[in-house]
Amino acid sequence: PIKAAAYGLTHLTAWRMMVTRAGLQPGQWVLITGIGGGLALAALNLARHLGCRTIVTSRHQWKLDRARELGADHGIVDTGTCWADQVRSITSKRGVDVCVESVGQAVHGSVIKSLTRGGVMTTCGCTTGPAAETDLMRIFWNQLSIVGSTMGDMDEFRQATSFFRSGSLEPTIDCVIDAADGVQAWSRLEAGDQFGKIVLNWS
Repeated sequence: PIKAAAYGLTHLTAWRMMVTRAGLQPGQWVLITGIGGGLALAALNLARHLGCRTIVTSRHQWKLDRARELGADHGIVDTGTCWADQVRSITSKRGVDVCVESVGQAVHGSVIKSLTRGGVMTTCGCTTGPAAETDLMRIFWNQLSIVGSTMGDMDEFRQATSFFRSGSLEPTIDCVIDAADGVQAWSRLEAGDQFGKIVLNWS
């Protein structure tokens, strides 16, 4: 039950973002920002399972190292400056097909510059703020798409959870904390110390 609790919503959200909204195909390049959060790790899980090549970003090297252990192909340390050139270098100047994005304002410019022609940025959040400055010329000239996505429907839920039911995929769990100690869980999230889902035990 702990693994099921950690798996459901994040993988449903990632499935809709990547498959339904972005039309992800095997072999494509996927950029995942802010690796270490539950959604980002679910996206990495699904991208690998679907046969895609992955680049992940984080402000912390140790999170990139952990992501590599889980199968991420490349990691980029986010120092607060534009890292699109690193994405271009990794992809032989091509750029990525899909970006799974939930960081928001702080990385928007880097993401737009990292997309290949016809690429898709799919977003479900904006933890650093919603007021992003974009590049309209790059968007229309390169035929880019920016699509919003939130959770999913029952058909998508069945598809996303089929991998869990078959034993093909499992969630990454940071820790399990008793509900009575919920403040501790919130503090860990607020500090950005987690890698994976924090599960509250209500029993």
